[in-house]
Amino acid sequence: MKIRHLDLDHPEPNPEHDALALPPVEYEVQHAFERPAIRILSFGVVGVLMGMLVFLAYRLFMGGNSQSGQELIVQTLNDPMFWTAVAVGLLAQAIDGALGMAYGITASSFLLAAGAPPAMASGATHLAEVFTTGVSGVSHLRLGNVHKRLFVSLLLPGIIGALVGVYILGQIEGAVLKPWVSAYLLVMGLYVFSKAFRRISARRELQTRQVAPLAFVGGLLDTTGGGGWGPIVTTSLVGAGNDPRTTIGSVNLAEFFLTVTVAASFLSILEPSVWVLVAGLACGGLIAAPFAAYMTKHLRAKVLLMLVGTLITGISGFNLVTAWST
Repeated sequence: MKIRHLDLDHPEPNPEHDALALPPVEYEVQHAFERPAIRILSFGVVGVLMGMLVFLAYRLFMGGNSQSGQELIVQTLNDPMFWTAVAVGLLAQAIDGALGMAYGITASSFLLAAGAPPAMASGATHLAEVFTTGVSGVSHLRLGNVHKRLFVSLLLPGIIGALVGVYILGQIEGAVLKPWVSAYLLVMGLYVFSKAFRRISARRELQTRQVAPLAFVGGLLDTTGGGGWGPIVTTSLVGAGNDPRTTIGSVNLAEFFLTVTVAASFLSILEPSVWVLVAGLACGGLIAAPFAAYMTKHLRAKVLLMLVGTLITGISGFNLVTAWST
């Protein structure tokens, strides 16, 4: 029998718990950031993000480029692919902000339709995701949404699967791989659409021995297909009856480390032109928050799932037909 340590000192009860006649949240959840391990992990994530910002600034202004940083910025702003990536990043981040998933598969579907090779589409998506997943992971840590056993069970298998995906993308020619990636994204679009009609079963105790294979497959498909970690891993765990709050928090935090690993691996196989896509995706994502808030307020989650699933399926189907006909 579990002895609950309730947080009875909180001045106001959680409105959702109060409406559903649920007991107060446990003390460890309400005061999660007071734990030393959580603080260290949070500072580590922030340190990685700051290090990447310094690295990118160095590459731009002092990396031995033939052009100055200012010239590169002007050239990027005049590149149509940059503005395409801005639009893609805005839409993908708005969808992800409203649903809590589908950034990768949305961005990759549009980038493939715009003519980007699979490796470049996946690499640009993961490089741009480093910052969004980092901020999301720290937020979940501070709010006590991370289940330690689940996070540890997801981390290593997910990273191994992602690295296998990077190897596959580096060894197979883009023209050969593109139809298969499009087919995978089409299936993911149908999967997202079907979620609008699924019911979540009753919660049960987490079985971490079943998590490692799921994390490996999720990491592998997320890298080769350019997205899918959230739809595959999060929805599978929540659909199996695990607590949605701690599942989403743990999966999002693990995704940050997976994304950093993938981004670092892609640096050695991607062309310098990928930074145009990364910059566009990042800029579009930065201005997407108001759109996500608007979508969340005015559209039900079921409607959003149907719209996003239809959108991804349609684009991926178009990419698949185009790839097979050339």
